[in-house]
Amino acid sequence: MIRDAIKRTVDVTLASAGLLALAPVLAGAAAAIVVSMGRPVLFRQRRPGRNGEPFTIYKFRTMVEPREGESRLHSDGARVTAVGKFLRKTSIDELPELWNVVRGEMSLVGPRPLLLEYLRKYTPEQMRRHEVAPGITGWAQVNGRQAIPFSKRLELDVWYVDNRSLALDLRILCKTVAQVVVGHGQHTGQSLADVDDLGFIEAPQK
Repeated sequence: MIRDAIKRTVDVTLASAGLLALAPVLAGAAAAIVVSMGRPVLFRQRRPGRNGEPFTIYKFRTMVEPREGESRLHSDGARVTAVGKFLRKTSIDELPELWNVVRGEMSLVGPRPLLLEYLRKYTPEQMRRHEVAPGITGWAQVNGRQAIPFSKRLELDVWYVDNRSLALDLRILCKTVAQVVVGHGQHTGQSLADVDDLGFIEAPQK
């Protein structure tokens, strides 16, 4: 479709320009991570992309590794460092995903890519969020971000799939920039279990 071709052109143009313009910020963030947490600088994880196909997402690392026997998902909030909290609050931790956009694995706007293990837990309606490429930001992110439960996020994702347009993407991007400036909706140190109203995260073994 012409709309998809235009969206892809905009994605590549803006993501490439962003990587170049923000190079000093990327370098500064990498240096801060090395000093405060050591290596690796980047967090890599397999996530579901369009049609549920896995890809490797890149983000700046914001947490230390869990201790032996500690549940990764249930302890993530407690493992965020001071540098990590700043990176999350300013959304700088998401900037490496611009490379995913350039590679065609993500879009600037679309449903956020969650975990692969969630795929088997989605209803057919919730699974429709994967009909489009995942995004760095999305409709759910500008309508509550981390303050809303999983069920609402997935509902908003499917709404975006059904109502997506270039004009809506522009609206989402503008609202995202405004939210980043004021730090709205970002809860650093929040546990995923706090917003999991669907039982996606399994209870840790005792």
